Amino acid sequence: MRETLEALAAGDLTPAEAEAQLRGYTTITDGDRAARFDAARETRRGVPEGILAAGKTPAEIVAVAEHAVETTGRAVVTRLDDAVADRVQAAVVETHPAATVDYDQRARTLVVHAEEFQPPSVDATVAVVTGGLADAHAAGEAAVIAREAGPTVERYDDVGVANLDRALDVVPALRKADAVVVAAGREGALPTVIAGRLDTPVIGLPVASGYGAGGDGVAALLGLLQSCTVLSVVNVDAGFVAGTQAALIARN
Repeated sequence: MRETLEALAAGDLTPAEAEAQLRGYTTITDGDRAARFDAARETRRGVPEGILAAGKTPAEIVAVAEHAVETTGRAVVTRLDDAVADRVQAAVVETHPAATVDYDQRARTLVVHAEEFQPPSVDATVAVVTGGLADAHAAGEAAVIAREAGPTVERYDDVGVANLDRALDVVPALRKADAVVVAAGREGALPTVIAGRLDTPVIGLPVASGYGAGGDGVAALLGLLQSCTVLSVVNVDAGFVAGTQAALIARN
């Protein structure tokens, strides 16, 4: 505590950075509402906090993202659209001109690294697999958060079971990974097939792709929950959760 206070007094830390170190989180106030950013999550859990854009106003998203960069050197924003992404990028670059901003339109994620930020590096690999390109939005979200936690991320897209050969062709590469996320819509068959061929932990990511009964991801979710092959399952379109779990497995 004394070191933090001395650094604050010397001007080496901003008040927000000092608060983050002392309390583990920082508070951003906006009128009657307050957001509490978990600045210590990476130290405590091994993965950074994600800022969920859905349900927040653009001003709130900008404020929390800027605060994240100020206190941790990084911001990871999920489930945002192009207009909000433009606002966040403009605001962050104005206050941190040398920051790098990576917006993945399909995955709806935006990652900001301050100039001095040193990304974590873990000698491990997470493989992210999709049954079809329609599953790429959820898989992309998983890939972003897994990569931000430190492991190398490798993608294998459009290898669904409608042609089993293409799924089996990537199995040798998947065996080299430390954890595997498999995203699939429709009936959710691909994760169970892949898991049956690997001794690597597999996380099934059901996706709301398809049409008709169960096309909102319910059929894929239920199919994975009933899997004869042993695997883990996250909620429909929960790419952030799948990527986080894979990263934690790979890190350990």
